[in-house]
Amino acid sequence: MKMPSSSQVHLWIPNLFSLKGGIQVYSAYLLKALKSISPNTPHDAFLMHDQATQFNQAIGNPSSTKFHWAGSCPRRLRSPFYAAQLVTQALLQRPKLIITTHLNFTPVARLINRFWRIPYWAVAHGIDAWNVADPHLRKALQQADRILAVSHYTRDRLLKEQNLDPDKVVVLPNTFDSDRFHIAPKPDRLLQKYNLTPQQPIILTVARLEPSEQYKGYDKILAALPQIRKVIPNIHYLLVGKGGDQSRIQHLINQYQIQDCVTLTGFVPDDELNDYYNLCNVFAMPSKGEGFGIVYLEALACGKPTLGGNQDGAIDALCHGTLGALVNPDDINEITQNLLQILQGTYPNPLMYQPEMLRQKVIEIYGFEAFKQTLANHLNSFTKSINSHSANNI
Repeated sequence: MKMPSSSQVHLWIPNLFSLKGGIQVYSAYLLKALKSISPNTPHDAFLMHDQATQFNQAIGNPSSTKFHWAGSCPRRLRSPFYAAQLVTQALLQRPKLIITTHLNFTPVARLINRFWRIPYWAVAHGIDAWNVADPHLRKALQQADRILAVSHYTRDRLLKEQNLDPDKVVVLPNTFDSDRFHIAPKPDRLLQKYNLTPQQPIILTVARLEPSEQYKGYDKILAALPQIRKVIPNIHYLLVGKGGDQSRIQHLINQYQIQDCVTLTGFVPDDELNDYYNLCNVFAMPSKGEGFGIVYLEALACGKPTLGGNQDGAIDALCHGTLGALVNPDDINEITQNLLQILQGTYPNPLMYQPEMLRQKVIEIYGFEAFKQTLANHLNSFTKSINSHSANNI
């Protein structure tokens, strides 16, 4: 499959190396997929917050991808410097396509498109795409040639809130590294570290613990624990992550008097997360503001029963309940009962208790090959639309 008759593609990315979050992971896979789809097409990646000294060979081959760095510019000047870099390089190189992995960059893309007719795509992840009020950003979204939404939930919400052409808003779901996450026994190292037994039922959440991300629902699990441990006295909850919400979380733990069945692990390095997923009996994050939720995929790849909220991108990640349990994230009783069912082996979806099948399904649906094929399909469709438009104008 060929890129849209292109000599060059520009990717605008907040960062790849200085921070590891959903946008960064998605951007890295997008770059990897583009290079795999069309290895002979030169790509230029413009990184707003990274510096050349942070380059990681695993992200891309410098011989095939040229990286442009703006992270060494002082923070107060970085935005105008980065915007000037984007415009200057677009003028000099005239790429055939611009893809921005954050919506905030789209007004610059619209400016370039206005003067030089260079098409642009934008990626819509979640909160960044909801309740957009800035008129310049709204106009840039409306004029984008394609918007890649990470979930049908994000797409539907965008279409509801913005005046967008539905044909231009398509879904390219998140993907994950299936080689990093795999089924394994509960690690003895972690059992000993947290004073747990192999038979002890464990609930796990992996999330950034920031006040702005309370929508992830870990506080709802804390609220459910007093009822859960009436039925399962030795239940234990591991909350993996760090952030500014920890003092509030500790207050809730004290309020519910569940100090003996909750562990706040703090930060866990990426290369240790597989062990934590394999330590648990159920992964639970009953969120209500998640654009997609890569953590669901990682847990499923480890063969773990998984619970998410039924009001956000978790609906996509768990395939409308086919791959996991979807609950009302505001209903503590519903969360409690579903977790009890899962832990007691009575949840009515038998797939939840077939680890190898769970892993196979999530790789089939959301593995990198599926991600790459979906992107290739979108590129092909876009190429056909450009050719059709050109033919009609002859």
